[in-house]
Amino acid sequence: MDHQEEETHSEKQNDEETLARLEEIKKSVEAKMALRQTNLNPERPDSAYLRTLDSSIKRNTAVIKKLKQINEEQREGLMDDLRGVNLSKFVSEAVTAICEAKLKSSDIQAAVQICSLLHQRYKEFSPSLTQGLLKVFLPGKPADEDADRNSKAMKKRSTLKLLLELYYVGVIEDSSIFINIIKDLTSAEHMKDRDTTQTNLTLLASFARQGRVFLGLPISGQDEDFFKGLDVTAEQKKNFRKAFNTYYDTLADVLQSEHKSLQQMEKENAKLVNAKGELSEDSASSYEKLRKSYDHLYRNISSLAESLDMQPPVMPEDGTTRLTAGDEASSSGAVKDTSVPEPIWDDEDTKTFYECLPDLRAFVPAVLLGEAEPKSNEQSAKAKDKSSESSSEVVESQQTTEDTTDVPADSGNMADGSNIEQPQEKEEVDKEKAKDAKKEKGKEKDSDKKLEHEKEKGKSLDVANFERLLQRLPGCVSRDLIDQLTVEYCYLNSKTNRKKLVKALFNVPRTSLELLAYYSRMVATLATCMKDIPSTLVQMLEDEFNSLVHKKDQMNIETKIRNIRFIGELCKFKIVPSGLVFSCLKACLDEFTHHNIDVACNLLETCGRFLYRSPETALRMTNMLDILMRLKNVKNLDPRQSTLVENAYYLCKPPERSARISKVRPPLHQYIRKLLFSDLDKDSITNVLKQLRKLPWSECEQYILKCFMKVHKGKYGQIHLIASLTSGLSRHHDEFAVAVVDEVLEEIRVGLELNEYGAQQKRLAHLRFLGELYNYEHVDSSVIFETLYLTLLYGHDTSEQEVLDPPEEFFRVRMVIILLETCGHYFDRGSSKKRLDQFLINFQRYVLSKGPLPLDIEFDLQDLFANLRPNMTRYATIDEVNAAILQLEEREHASSADKVSVERHSNTKPPSRSSSNVSLSNGKSTAKDIGENGEAHKEESDSDSGSGSVVRDGQNEELDDGNHDRGSESDDGDDYDDGVGGPGSDDDNEFRVRQKVVTVDPEEQADFDQELKALLQESIEQRKLELRGRPALNMTIPMSVFEGSGKDHHHFGRVIGDNGEEVLDEENGERREVQVKVLVKRGNKQQTKQMLIPSDCSLVQSTKQKEAADLEEKQDIKRLVLEYNERDEEEAHGLGTQILNWTPGGSRGTTRSYTGEASGKGGGSRHRFVYHQGGGGSYHTRRK
Repeated sequence: MDHQEEETHSEKQNDEETLARLEEIKKSVEAKMALRQTNLNPERPDSAYLRTLDSSIKRNTAVIKKLKQINEEQREGLMDDLRGVNLSKFVSEAVTAICEAKLKSSDIQAAVQICSLLHQRYKEFSPSLTQGLLKVFLPGKPADEDADRNSKAMKKRSTLKLLLELYYVGVIEDSSIFINIIKDLTSAEHMKDRDTTQTNLTLLASFARQGRVFLGLPISGQDEDFFKGLDVTAEQKKNFRKAFNTYYDTLADVLQSEHKSLQQMEKENAKLVNAKGELSEDSASSYEKLRKSYDHLYRNISSLAESLDMQPPVMPEDGTTRLTAGDEASSSGAVKDTSVPEPIWDDEDTKTFYECLPDLRAFVPAVLLGEAEPKSNEQSAKAKDKSSESSSEVVESQQTTEDTTDVPADSGNMADGSNIEQPQEKEEVDKEKAKDAKKEKGKEKDSDKKLEHEKEKGKSLDVANFERLLQRLPGCVSRDLIDQLTVEYCYLNSKTNRKKLVKALFNVPRTSLELLAYYSRMVATLATCMKDIPSTLVQMLEDEFNSLVHKKDQMNIETKIRNIRFIGELCKFKIVPSGLVFSCLKACLDEFTHHNIDVACNLLETCGRFLYRSPETALRMTNMLDILMRLKNVKNLDPRQSTLVENAYYLCKPPERSARISKVRPPLHQYIRKLLFSDLDKDSITNVLKQLRKLPWSECEQYILKCFMKVHKGKYGQIHLIASLTSGLSRHHDEFAVAVVDEVLEEIRVGLELNEYGAQQKRLAHLRFLGELYNYEHVDSSVIFETLYLTLLYGHDTSEQEVLDPPEEFFRVRMVIILLETCGHYFDRGSSKKRLDQFLINFQRYVLSKGPLPLDIEFDLQDLFANLRPNMTRYATIDEVNAAILQLEEREHASSADKVSVERHSNTKPPSRSSSNVSLSNGKSTAKDIGENGEAHKEESDSDSGSGSVVRDGQNEELDDGNHDRGSESDDGDDYDDGVGGPGSDDDNEFRVRQKVVTVDPEEQADFDQELKALLQESIEQRKLELRGRPALNMTIPMSVFEGSGKDHHHFGRVIGDNGEEVLDEENGERREVQVKVLVKRGNKQQTKQMLIPSDCSLVQSTKQKEAADLEEKQDIKRLVLEYNERDEEEAHGLGTQILNWTPGGSRGTTRSYTGEASGKGGGSRHRFVYHQGGGGSYHTRRK
């Protein structure tokens, strides 16, 4: 009911609007007729009245200026001004102003009113106006030909309309002027110029619509009465119709010929596009020009035909009306090129994903797919219902005929009764039928209500299920999930749901590009049964692409990429035609800037390889890719865009190259590479080390060394594992660690000499490897510092400085940072700390000489100083650094001069026995003859020729000498009991130590004392535990025991003769018995008794062994302390020489080997090292 009321209401409104419009037309026609009558019989004022009006030049000039700007808003005011002035002397000026006025279609009626007023006042106005307006249609001056064609055409159109309106209202009475205008417009001379022909067509169509009375065309409505009063003869109408018909036929022939030429050009262009992939600029411009001309001509001719009540010309259709259609037709008929060897898809999984789509008809009933089967079923059901109804009607009709035939049989007997009973029976039957109809209607209403209620419930359930299905859509990230969802959707298929599904697919999140392939698969699956889904989605994507491209803004790059990738995925499913993809790509290549580059590259990455490998589009895609690379070479693209273009190009068209021949390695070498580059990690390093030790070392040593040098090919975080393997292998193969260090130093120097950009990663890895070798005690600190100085100074003050270390290159700064980050945290005490502080000052001078640093290097430098020396001063200018270095050099000169003077002073004095002799724990001094193998601790500061390295003092001894020295100490351990080596012993058996007076840093001294104290305390604690763990052989002797003799406690357990020496056996020189004192206790008093015990008693033997072990331990501790002090002094002296006398360069050919004993970096453990000295510095390896 509401719908019917709305329809009736809208109909009423339409009727009212129509009546109002008719009323307005009626009023305007009546006004025109009244105006025409006034203009045909004008009552012009006399000259006396005109003299009463304003005739001043100023006033008239102002009014004439207003006539050049006639419009509907100024009409009333302008007419009042015209009524108040006398223009008798200015009629020609007024006509000129009106002719020059630029009138619009809405201003024509205002101009007609003004011209009517002037016509009614001035007799000479109308002829002058007619002549002035006709000048617009006459051939102009040569200067006028350069005027704008569009403005001239608009002027002609408005003038023609004004002339017609002035003729209708009676201002112009001669209709012959229009014949001349039409003859001029339809002349054959104008057909040569296409632009003039197009303009004349629009004028003729406008004249035909506005001047139907001249052509004798039927006029409908209330205008018929008005046009009947016009004086247009039949001869004139015949002339007009003849001119129009002739011109129309001529233009129809021109249109046919132009259509044929356009078809021919389209075919030729289609062939060129398929052959070359693009059209030349001349061909494209000529085609576009001809296309526009044809379209314009066809529209104008159709408009003229409509104005003349004729049918527009019908062009023959042969399927090629557009260039794109020609491409599709030619591509569809193209023969596949069998010379393309590459398959379209890279693997079988990809091919299955894009080509093997599920058949919905096998999973879903045909009724749910909206196909023709349910309609046929409904039609058959309807036919069955109709046949049943017709059969029932036939039966009823037969019954009625039988009834009617029975009636005449009894008619003779019951004629009168039948006449009475028939109306009563009819009434009863009618009543029963009415009741049955009411009951049936009630039942139908109840059933309809139930059906509606059930339908509403079903609709609500369907809506809820569909919403849940759409929510599951973004989670379908596999082929099985999207296929299952597609089948489930078919059970909810409806027109509304299809629209919602297309909208959901179109609005895929712009950051979830991985969903596009699965959404496209769903669309391709549904396209077999639901054609509207793919067509709607493709149209939406095309519209979005056009809008994004035409905006030309640098916004919404993610939306653009999502749009073009969706189009590319649909193209691979053959939902989007290849012509659309090429048009999108061409639109991006036409303006190859900014976001268009990203869009084109994403399109090529998505479906470029598919189109390149498809035979139908391979040629055109090849040409497009060539255009892409030419644009890349011509335009100045930034590195990111250039990389994008190259990646997209080579993804579609990989470079042709021969098959890469892999290097064939022996199985043993392959196993070594697998261990080092694949299996090695922190958990498997022990197993890898065991496997390497099991290898045949003589065969694999060189190859293992080669693999160790390729640390840059492995993971950067596993370099310390390679160093750990080097340490593990050095315990069993000493020469291997030396070779590793040699190779690392050589590679570092070669990197400095070549300075290749491609080897930077390798150089950083080798520096990290060197630092890790120091951490595992295979390299001395002097090697690290010499490498650091070599990194800063190599190549400077030479002609190759600009090549080896340009001012704008900061790679050496990064090299120093990498090395110090690896092992610099160990240089925190002793002379190493001082050397690192001095190097960091020189490093700051090098950094400041480079200029402003890049941000990443500046941040790394700040982190380095924060970790190693947080309190060190960071100098801001190079002058401050130079001043600090000069101060450092002066301090070094002063300290070296003091050392020389102290050494000279100490050489003039005789050495003191207390300082030079080694005292033993039993109170007797014994000198060990460790000078057998040469001088001990002789100061030497040799340096290889040109190497610039500083050798520490005392490092020229050989390894075998040190071992022999250590062995002699252990073999002669019993000599301590001989009593030899007192004041009367030979000088050759004395070991003299020259002590240097060295200024000791209080902080270093405090650190040393603290460490020594901790070492002694640890030794004491260990001794306590040992004493508790075993029974004590000696007891504490009371002081009263020693009152009688002050020497007995020194010779406990020995038999002393009269001269103070032990009593020995005369036959074999051995002691017979040993005198001991036994401590006994009687009551509260302690007494001692002397006893003689055989020398071979276990008590005597254990006591002597304990005394010898204690003496040897004390001697070792003393020797370690002395050597530690001497090494610090020698390194400090060597550092001063290195800083003051540094000379870069040198030969790498000489190598010197020597041995020595040194303590570890911690100061507590002792190791034996093999020292080597080369061009890069000295280093050592630990030997257990």
